[in-house]
Amino acid sequence: LSTGVTHETLNSAWGMGLDNLYFVVDWNDFGIDDHPLSSVIYGSPEHWFGCHGWRVVGTMRGNEWGPVTKTLLQLFYGPNPEKLPSVAWLRTKKGRGYLKYDNKSHGSPHKINSELFWETKRPFAEKYGVKFEGFGQPAPKDPEELRAQYRANLEAVINVLRQDQELVDYLADTLISIAESVPDEIPTLRISRKKNPFKDPRLYDYRNYPSKLYVPPGTKIANRAGFSKWGAWVNYFGYKEYGRPLFIVCAADLADSTMISGFAKAWEDFPGYGWYQRYGSPEGVLLPQEITEFANAGIMVGLATVNFAENPFEEFNGFYGACSTYGSFAYLKYGPFRLFSQLAQDCQLKVGKVIWVAGHSGPETADDSRTHFGIFSPGVTQLFPKGQVINLHPWEHNEVPVVLGEALKHDVPIIILHLTRPAIVVPDREALGMPSHFEAAKGAYIVRDYRPDQPRMGTVIVQGTSAMVSITKILPKLDEEGLNVKIVAAISPELFAMQPEEYRNKVFSEADKVDSMCITTQARWLMHEWLFNKVAEEYSLSADWDNRWRTGGTVDEVIEEAHLSPRWVLEGIRRFVRDREKRLERLERALKASRGTL
Repeated sequence: LSTGVTHETLNSAWGMGLDNLYFVVDWNDFGIDDHPLSSVIYGSPEHWFGCHGWRVVGTMRGNEWGPVTKTLLQLFYGPNPEKLPSVAWLRTKKGRGYLKYDNKSHGSPHKINSELFWETKRPFAEKYGVKFEGFGQPAPKDPEELRAQYRANLEAVINVLRQDQELVDYLADTLISIAESVPDEIPTLRISRKKNPFKDPRLYDYRNYPSKLYVPPGTKIANRAGFSKWGAWVNYFGYKEYGRPLFIVCAADLADSTMISGFAKAWEDFPGYGWYQRYGSPEGVLLPQEITEFANAGIMVGLATVNFAENPFEEFNGFYGACSTYGSFAYLKYGPFRLFSQLAQDCQLKVGKVIWVAGHSGPETADDSRTHFGIFSPGVTQLFPKGQVINLHPWEHNEVPVVLGEALKHDVPIIILHLTRPAIVVPDREALGMPSHFEAAKGAYIVRDYRPDQPRMGTVIVQGTSAMVSITKILPKLDEEGLNVKIVAAISPELFAMQPEEYRNKVFSEADKVDSMCITTQARWLMHEWLFNKVAEEYSLSADWDNRWRTGGTVDEVIEEAHLSPRWVLEGIRRFVRDREKRLERLERALKASRGTL
């Protein structure tokens, strides 16, 4: 109960009126170290839970069946008119019955057939007249004899139950009665177990999404607004086609700021599902959460493990989740997502998906100063096995619905959406010679190809809103100065890896990889999927170009300080082109040295 997320959970549970949430606390005074917990943490469960508005019951006789039973009955069936989450505390002795007490009992198993091991079995043997094979003796050295002894002693324990036919009948009848009481269908369940919206291809068909999800060139708008509109549409789609929302979402007191609130808002004639109670209604999809990032992530991944499908081993039918905070605080969400990834990998039951929004990322979060810049912190979103997450870096509004539709189509449980705050002008792609925003679904696309009538001068790989804005502003200058570089927008390494080999080789030939550099609004090392050699890293431009934290100011001031403004990007490309022979010579010398031909 000393963890920070415990306090986050207590607040969140009260805020959502979770009267069906029950904690049972084994209240002893020790953890792992020697000091008692009461020497570090003040109070009792009455303080710890009561001050968060919880309903609290308990007993000081936590080692006795009678008081424990009475306390649990009070917990589950006692009056709760205010619909509060509830907790029962049981005052106990850590190590009871184990003959090791307090912290000494923690994670400390008895040695096989040791004296203490047998002594823990003595009360059971005396009470039920059981004779354990090898009682009080060392373990047999022969593995087969040890296995036979272990099996015989398990049988001795089970035989105690078998000899009490009245108890056997009671347990069997009770279990059957409980099983038969579970209905095949729940009349009040609002999710159809026969119709699965997540198998509907329209949900992912970004080319045929409503036109309102996209804006015309010249519109000044933030990419986070694209997320908001997509969220409103996707829950409208669920309402219209399936009579239910598809996503339940929350934010760390940043619902409108990160625009995740769109999932709760109106679309066409549908008023939207709104906020969940207490602040809204039981039908609400936007959970009222404060600055509780760890708990928010935990709630969302927990939600995504609840599967209502008739065949839960084959498909998922429940709710998808989404949660958001600043990209700079992404590490606060990592723990629950790491556990969810492990569960999704190994669990036989199918799980849903969660969109992890790293909002207000990059140096573009200038007004909030260095504490809120998502330059290094978003790196935690890469700390997963390959293929178990999809990172998305749409740089402008119209790419957001595209990459979400594409990513959600794949069997990957965690989608990480990196968004920025400032409004930018959506480019006229046709006028600039750029491909459609639909190409973002491929994870990487060629913004500007080599001019066929000029010598090739290298490949520039770009990621991030401000970096791409600077690129669009200097595209005419590249032609003017004869800087014949290929420019590639790096949107998602995971989506790019899913493309056919022919497409991947078209975007990055082996020659392109050798002769390349990166430009990113995040830290240089976060581009490791796109940095193909150490020489490329030396010529790359990033928000940490001088290995220092950025300061603060206006967006323009911080982008200038980050050396990502148009003039710095142009100068970086000039240097990259100017030193081409020098760069390639270094790589060639390294190859010759490795072959012993230098």
